[in-house]
Amino acid sequence: MSESMSKRRFMIAAFGGWNDACQAATDTVRHLLDVYESREIGHICCDSYYDYQSSRPMMCNVQGRKRIVWPETTFYEVTIDEHTTVYVEMGPEPNFHWSDYCQRSLRFADECEVTDIITLGAMFADCAHTRALPVSHSDGDDDDPENDSYCGPVGIPTVLNYAAAEDGFEARSLWVSIPQYLGGDDCPAGTMRLLEELGSIIGVGFDETDLADRAEKWRRKADMLIRCNDDLSDYVHHLERMMDESGERDVPTPHAKQLVEETEEFLRSFDHPAAPEE
Repeated sequence: MSESMSKRRFMIAAFGGWNDACQAATDTVRHLLDVYESREIGHICCDSYYDYQSSRPMMCNVQGRKRIVWPETTFYEVTIDEHTTVYVEMGPEPNFHWSDYCQRSLRFADECEVTDIITLGAMFADCAHTRALPVSHSDGDDDDPENDSYCGPVGIPTVLNYAAAEDGFEARSLWVSIPQYLGGDDCPAGTMRLLEELGSIIGVGFDETDLADRAEKWRRKADMLIRCNDDLSDYVHHLERMMDESGERDVPTPHAKQLVEETEEFLRSFDHPAAPEE
């Protein structure tokens, strides 16, 4: 790691829900917590920020005793190596008081002397599983309309990203695109792509442990899926051509919704196989 990079302190934030297709963003944080030495260092408590009918508390059995676990945001310190420590923030996307929630997040980052905040997201898009999943970058203070033509709803990663830039942090967002025709299962390939991009920004090589193997199994399952559906196979080949020829990620198709529904029905057949005929 360069001397200038070593002076930077990073906080990585990921939120479950609308911003987190196939849990690829929050799984990136979970991977860091699983692989590296980490410890909880703070929380944003739940009552002011969550609608419990949409982010429900969970009943858990802890050491033989039942307890209710409420949705909350947790901060961790993660030691990557002897030279690199990062901070992470993870929780469900809040339902209320986003401005106050972001300010509390940024106060915590300030207390930890963070210089850079990286928010993670994952979105369903028209891209092919046979190609490297696209990852888009955006800066919180980027006002150049040439760099981002999107206009529409945003989630808490974008709001936090812009709030961080306004408060003087170096802020950026990373969003990985997930093939929409594969439904809502976990996407280790998307998690691996976010981890790769994070490593290039922070200047470290993250331990991917079993991610590569899981990503390969994910691709093989998708290959099997398209072999069983001619229309879906044609659609994926169309996406491949578009990505290869022009790099476009948003490929309009009038049949996308129907293909997604057919794909989900096909995948459900593996979870609930038909009873054998007598």
